[in-house]
Amino acid sequence: MTVLLEARVLELLSQDARVDYETLAVMLGVTKEEIAAAVAKMEQQGLIIGYSAIVNREKLEEEIVSALIEVKVAPQRNQGFDAIAELIYTFPEVKSCYLMSGTYDLMVIVEGKNIREVAGFVSERLSILDNVMSCATHFILKRYKDNGRVFTDKESDARLVVSP
Repeated sequence: MTVLLEARVLELLSQDARVDYETLAVMLGVTKEEIAAAVAKMEQQGLIIGYSAIVNREKLEEEIVSALIEVKVAPQRNQGFDAIAELIYTFPEVKSCYLMSGTYDLMVIVEGKNIREVAGFVSERLSILDNVMSCATHFILKRYKDNGRVFTDKESDARLVVSP
């Protein structure tokens, strides 16, 4: 039952990390102490590595520019892609880094204050790394959905329905 409980707790916390243990206990038909123990165990095992808010950055007053960068790298002997990925993801500008299949090896998501800052990071810090063979930078113009959350505000149509 504990593996099933953990899976259900993970699913609910991934939808809303603010839900309290008492509410989770009621939703799952267990005690608050069982929820607390399951969460503590998953944190200790590294299944839960943090809690974060999904932020609609378009509504912030300060401008933040995001870019998706496809990076082709030469894997290192006895380390594969891990060593170069670690070098890349330690840069503070890097928000996400993934090993990918296909034409490029790594997908890196970077944030900066403006396009010039992101472009400078790519040209002056990322592309000059020894094992980086090429980069393709794509600036994110608008987010529609991220982490399962829709970002667009659909305005309701206030017109009256007219039928013939």
